[in-house]
Amino acid sequence: MSRTYNTIGSLTTLKSHLEENNIYDFKSLKEVIDFQSSFSISRQQLISHHKNLIEEEKNLLNAELKNLETEIETQRQQTEQILTDEIDNLKQKLNISISDTPTNLFQKISKNLRHWNYKRKINQKEKEFDSKVKMTISYLVDNYQSKSNRYQFITSNFDEAVKQSAHHSLSELERKKAIIDNLNSFIYGALGEQKVVKALENLSDEYFLINDFSVSFSTAIYNRQENDYIKSVQIDHILVSPSGIFLIETKNWSEKSLESLSLRSPVQQIRRTSFVLFKLLNNEMSNYHLRLDRHHWGDRKISIKNLIVMTNTKPKEEFQYVKILTLNELLGYINYFKPTFSINETQRIADFLLSINEQKVIQTK
Repeated sequence: MSRTYNTIGSLTTLKSHLEENNIYDFKSLKEVIDFQSSFSISRQQLISHHKNLIEEEKNLLNAELKNLETEIETQRQQTEQILTDEIDNLKQKLNISISDTPTNLFQKISKNLRHWNYKRKINQKEKEFDSKVKMTISYLVDNYQSKSNRYQFITSNFDEAVKQSAHHSLSELERKKAIIDNLNSFIYGALGEQKVVKALENLSDEYFLINDFSVSFSTAIYNRQENDYIKSVQIDHILVSPSGIFLIETKNWSEKSLESLSLRSPVQQIRRTSFVLFKLLNNEMSNYHLRLDRHHWGDRKISIKNLIVMTNTKPKEEFQYVKILTLNELLGYINYFKPTFSINETQRIADFLLSINEQKVIQTK
């Protein structure tokens, strides 16, 4: 199995876009695609779930209302009994006071005051009787009224209750769907790149696969032949093999996409990357670091082959310096070339490219 480094670029970009939109649900590309394909089913399941929740709420409210009715009546009776006992006790004290016979003027005045006080208290309690009963059960009555209103609403407007209950969850589900649909180009790209990676991983461990290779330069590198100043390069895959380096750009395009003039030419992209890597790999400084065995004819160059792998359909045309292949043709093409580097040399070339990739920005003169 080939030695693989880095996550594929489209998948990294897809994950980044999802996280920017606070979407952390998905752990793999498959989960994202499954979400898209099962959206309608998920939406219906969500609605069904909230229907069950509202039905459960209605049944619970019905039971709670019956319990509250009993509790209210019990509390009412208990309060009425307490107040009645208090009034009866005052009346009893009044009767006892009436039966007393005063012996002097002071006792007579005291008796009259007691009579007046008892009567005042009795009148006050009788006057406040209903309000006090009402006050002691008010919190229960308010609770009952609130639950009763909710129960009546659910009974009369069940679908609306479900809609309100599911609103937040449905909005979030539809938000995720809209965002993911806008990222379809990255999803298709990641699918294509995954297929290529899976195919390349079938190679032996003498092969080194670097995904999502990108590097920038402090000063643009000038390509005189194309009159092009190159500030940065990015490529989907670099395969370092005993037979040299394969630059691989993956495209999961439809036939309609192939005909679109608005799409940036992958041929131009891979040729720019090839030019830069050739300069980085084939100079005195890199030769010193790579320590490639000299041939008796002189210093050896590291060959770079440019490949565009089409995982869906490919153009009929052929292009200069770039080979267009289908996924099924990829491994056969790579295995066609004979080894020219030892395993140690291949390892050193891969390590050199990985170090460049880690730097991200290379100082150039």
